[in-house]
Amino acid sequence: MLKIIAGVFVGFIVWSVLWVAGDAVLRTVWTNYDESVKTMSFSAAMLVVPLILSAVVSIISGFVAALTAGENTKSPLILGVILLLVGILVQMSVWDKIPLWYHLTFWILLVPMTILGGKLKTQTRI
Repeated sequence: MLKIIAGVFVGFIVWSVLWVAGDAVLRTVWTNYDESVKTMSFSAAMLVVPLILSAVVSIISGFVAALTAGENTKSPLILGVILLLVGILVQMSVWDKIPLWYHLTFWILLVPMTILGGKLKTQTRI
C-alpha cells in the first residue's frame, strides 16, 4: 500500500512539474501565448495545444506512478482521479473565461491518459 501511495505522490509531482515546464515553454516560444493567458483570450490552437500537453503529461505521470509503485493498475487510477479532482478545482477558477468544450475535454482526458501511461509499464511479478 505504501508503494501505491508513493507512486501516486511521485506521479502527481511529475504531472505538476511537467505541466508548469510545458506551460513555460509555450509562453516562451509561442508569440502572443503569454499575452493570451494574461487576457484569457485564446485562439482554438491556443486551447488545443495545452490539451495535447495535458494528455502527454498525464501519460508520463501514469507511467511514473506505475513504475514507482511496482504495479500498473491502482496507482495510475488513483492518480488520475486525484488529477481530475484538482483539475475540476482549477478549471472552475476560469470557468467563464474558457469555452466549455475545453473544460470537458481536459477533464475527460485526465483519467484515461493516466491509466494508459500506467499500462505502458508492464506488470512485473516478484
